[in-house]
This record gives sequence, C-alpha cells and structure tokens, in this order.
Amino acid sequence: MTTTDTPSFLPEALCFRPREALVDIGANLTHESFERDLDAVIERAQAANVTTMIVTGTDLAHAEQAVALAKRFPGLYATAGVHPHDASGWSNELARQMAALHKAPAVVAVGECGLDFNRNFSTPAEQEKAFEAQLSLAAESGLPLFLHERDAGARMREILKAWRDDISKAVIHCFTGEAQTLYGYLDLDLHIGLTGWICDERRGHHLRPLCKDIPLNRLMLETDCPYLLPRNLPAKLKGRRHEPALLPWISREIANWAGVEEETLINETTRTARRFFNLDSALKEN
Repeated sequence: MTTTDTPSFLPEALCFRPREALVDIGANLTHESFERDLDAVIERAQAANVTTMIVTGTDLAHAEQAVALAKRFPGLYATAGVHPHDASGWSNELARQMAALHKAPAVVAVGECGLDFNRNFSTPAEQEKAFEAQLSLAAESGLPLFLHERDAGARMREILKAWRDDISKAVIHCFTGEAQTLYGYLDLDLHIGLTGWICDERRGHHLRPLCKDIPLNRLMLETDCPYLLPRNLPAKLKGRRHEPALLPWISREIANWAGVEEETLINETTRTARRFFNLDSALKEN
C-alpha cells in the first residue's frame, strides 16, 4: 500500500469542524489519487470548515487542471508554475504559456517554483534559470510566489534578496528547514507555510520550537495532500492518502507548539492567507 492509496471514508473520530474557517494553501488535488472521489473530498473538506483550498500547479498540465478545478468548485483557486524537479523543461514557449495562465482570475500565485538541491532531478543551473524566469513572471504579473525549497536555503535567500524589490509577496510552502533558514526568510519579509510534517514524531522535532518564532501574520497552513499525512491522528485511515478535511489536525498541532489558542491560530492564519492571495478580489473576478 502506497502513501497515496485512496481511503473510502474518513473514520468518525477524524471528522470535526472547527468554529472558524480554514484555508489550505497547498492541496495537490490534481493528483491521480483524487480522480475517483474528488467531489466527496471537497464535501468532506467543507464539512471540516476548510472552505478555501489553493490547488497547486507544478507544471503546465497540472496548472491547467488546477484552473479547471477552480472554475468547477467554489472556494478553490489555483497556482501556476514549474516545480524545480521539472526545471530542465523550461523554455521561452513555456514562459509564454505560463504568463497567459497567470492572467486567469482563478490563478492567485506563481508557482510552485524554487530550488531543490536534495534530489537534483534537474541540475542546479537548470533550476536557477527556471526560477529566475518565474521570478520575472511574478514581477510582471504582480502575483505572489508559492515557493519550494529543499537543501537550498542559502542560495534561495541570495536570489530572493536580489529580487525582493521587484516581487510582491512570497511564501515558502511546506517549510521544513532549520532555524537559521527560517530567520533568513523572515528577514526578507517572506511568509511560511507549515504542513503535517510538524505532526511527525520521527522528523519534525526541530520545527516545533520554531513555531513560536513565526508571527501569525506571516504563517499559513497547508496539507500538501495527498502527501504528508499527519501522524497525530486519533484513528487510522483505510489507506494513507492525505486530504484537506484533515487540516484541522494540523492546525491543532501547530497551535500547541506556537503556544496560542487553536481558534486564534485559525483566525489569524485564515486572515493572513486571504490577504496574501488577495482572495476577496479573486472571488469577485470569478
């Protein structure tokens, strides 16, 4: 059984609805594991008061699919970019196609883009070329950036510092780095996205004390589903696919380590996300 096997239901113990609405800023709902039951996934998310989901576009095909989903489901929006794993395929034509997508009302950020020196599926030089090109697209469009970084914090900060006056806002999604990297991003006035990684007792330890150091007006929540299923769930799933309805369990864990009330965390991160992605304006345009 893989980490993205589709569960047929969520156990009742995992279904709870916080009083305040949540925003999932990173949901890979175009993943093949959601093909058979996406309507039910959206319904479960809404039942859990996860009322807004940003669907991640990691290449042209998935970005176009994300836009299609945003048109189909109220409360869904899209990002459009090229992940560093796929940076070797960057071209002038792809840049033109991405620029056209960025004009769609449903698209609220450029990305997922950035640097990943952990696996280097594309060479560092290819990654930097594609990243700088997408920084240029973000500067031209005025859209915020949805960023990916693994084992490339120092180089990422160097590039972003050079571009900081030209781009608007940026979030390091699924942040898992060390304290020095976090503080460097905060010094650049970047936002931070946290996932169920922090619920993992095997590898999330260093992140937990850092939660108190992230201002709530710079913090946002995400599932990064179908990946990173939280390990603090009180019941087992039939299958191991993550989905937006489980975001409240992530918010509960982060609130605990941040030392704030869960309701406060949800209120503030939702407000931050709506402001960051300019969602109220996007809703009017859609």
